[in-house]
Amino acid sequence: MTRREVLELLGLGAVATVVSTTARAQGLTFPQGAIIRTLFKDMAPTDLAGGATLFHEHLSLPPDFGAKFGAATAAARAANGLPPAPARAGGPPPASPPDPMRDVNLMTEELRTAKREGVACIVDAGAEAMGRDLAFVRQAAMAADLPVVAAGGFYSQPWYPSTIAAMREDQIVRALIAQADDVPLGAFGEIGSWDEMTPDERKVFRAVGKAHVATNLPIFTHTGIPGKAAIEQLNILEDAGVNPARVAIGHLGNLVDPNVYVHKAICRRGAFVGFDRQGGNGDPTQVPLVMALLDAGFADNLLFAGDASRAYGRTLTSFVPRLKAAGATDDVLRRIVVDNPRRFLAFVPKRPRKSASRPRP
Repeated sequence: MTRREVLELLGLGAVATVVSTTARAQGLTFPQGAIIRTLFKDMAPTDLAGGATLFHEHLSLPPDFGAKFGAATAAARAANGLPPAPARAGGPPPASPPDPMRDVNLMTEELRTAKREGVACIVDAGAEAMGRDLAFVRQAAMAADLPVVAAGGFYSQPWYPSTIAAMREDQIVRALIAQADDVPLGAFGEIGSWDEMTPDERKVFRAVGKAHVATNLPIFTHTGIPGKAAIEQLNILEDAGVNPARVAIGHLGNLVDPNVYVHKAICRRGAFVGFDRQGGNGDPTQVPLVMALLDAGFADNLLFAGDASRAYGRTLTSFVPRLKAAGATDDVLRRIVVDNPRRFLAFVPKRPRKSASRPRP
């Protein structure tokens, strides 16, 4: 789809911009004092009503991330008696030269292109332990003039720092809160389990739940072998005191079940289901899953993104048009890509934003 067609589909076409955006913004309600915390400032949720927010992307990963991701995936699949994963089974696609993650000017252009294609905000799902270069992300976001939410925490067992095993739960909670203050974070994520949840991963999930209680930051997760541990992740977070409405269980587009049993179970509990590897070869398989959830009345529980390292707008230019062709209405699609992520990301801070974390002029 062209940029004009995408914007018109989302109710953001030239004539409809003010009327449609204002009407939708007024139709949503947010708690008093709710903000969306981006790298450079805290924004009112209504500030992002003019475009889509992608809740799970990657602007900075180290050169060896893809190889490590592939090795961990291969080991998990072998342990489960599964064949090797097909190309692009999950995770950010390997970037061929020139690589935007190694060149801030290229990344700036990627973000500008996404903005032209209807993206109003991107959540960067990297974390310190994954090797994210936060200075790089800041520079590209500032140059592109595109709001970026930095997520963080501890990813999953293969990426845990060696200290995690020896840390007590309360120590991890303090580390998470310190990271949330210092970055500053706008969400905890992607917080993951790689296969069957390990004791360390359960400990981290409990700590993330307690850090949420202390901060109110939303949480989005990574599930490994398709769908495995999705319900357990939500159980642990809820047991730690987290309202499921503040949680998005990620990568569930990989769980191909025509009955969408796990997806519906998560939605019924009030959590979000993440379809976050969109805009690629898996789209035709995932369209029926989304349509089944729409038919079941769960449009308000869906989040879309690409988990990508480039071409961020393809969720809008590729996946959304497939859903429209399958029968999804413009209003429903706009709710999913514009309204749902704002509801997910908006929170009332329990801790003030540190002035020291604001960028210098």
